[in-house]
Amino acid sequence: MFGLRKRSVIAWSSMLLIGILWGATLPLSQIAVSTGHKPFGLILWQVVLGVIALGVVLLARGWRPHLTRQKLIFYLAIAFMGTIIPNGFSYLSFAHLPAGVMSIIIATVPMFALVIAVAARLERFSFYRFVGFLIGFSAMVLIAAPETSLPDPEKAIFVLLALIAPFFYGVESNYIAAKTPEGTDPVSTLFMASFLAIFLVGPAAIASGQWIDPFDPWGAPEIAVAASSLIHAITYVGYIWLIGYGGPVFGVQVAYPVTLSGVFLSVVFLGEGYSAWIWLALVLVIFGLVLVQPKIDTTQTEETHA
Repeated sequence: MFGLRKRSVIAWSSMLLIGILWGATLPLSQIAVSTGHKPFGLILWQVVLGVIALGVVLLARGWRPHLTRQKLIFYLAIAFMGTIIPNGFSYLSFAHLPAGVMSIIIATVPMFALVIAVAARLERFSFYRFVGFLIGFSAMVLIAAPETSLPDPEKAIFVLLALIAPFFYGVESNYIAAKTPEGTDPVSTLFMASFLAIFLVGPAAIASGQWIDPFDPWGAPEIAVAASSLIHAITYVGYIWLIGYGGPVFGVQVAYPVTLSGVFLSVVFLGEGYSAWIWLALVLVIFGLVLVQPKIDTTQTEETHA
């Protein structure tokens, strides 16, 4: 019994820590765009630093790449759906929306993933989970529609652009569930996808004039890019560990601390203030997550990992 309680404490405390760190990348992203850095330049250094951090982990594990045509297509798809497209629209939106609002928008990933899974017949339709999706959509309307919700009502269009990111994350999660090749794992997949993204984003950053010179004097935005990239790599590895330790159903609950920490860290460190509409949207999106995500069977999880 003591062993089960200890495992439960480790699982829940780890999930909280991972969620807080993950949520911290949202205000850091806001700082990264504060002096005009553009998406391609930011994505490039994010994947470069991610490759370095994940490469150290894989090197310690003795991992060696074994490329096949199927794996190459898979890694390229993840690079586009999980990094280039969603991060591009996220950074574009961060330049116009508060980080706390972006934290709420990112929380819609499980909702998009559910709708896509049902449409692709990877999951059965559930009335309660569909209601959760509608509640999450209502939260986005509360952010974008009222003239008093955003600091600048003319920025409401960027709420729609920001939703492209969680949509593609939802597509990515279903693609991974359906198309993951044998002999791959999440850490090596992210490493290879990030490695390939360097050769896709690098030329685009240079050609578009969005290159960020790492040898220029560093200020808060450059430090934020580096910190966000490293934290993202750490939390991704931690998330994979959490799934192995507590099970996949338990792991998805990390969405709660990610959203909440993203909002409140933005208040504390960026001094952001929100209207009542935004706080109501936060409550709605959390309630929507409760309905969308599967229930945790803690008894089964503890017995499975005892």
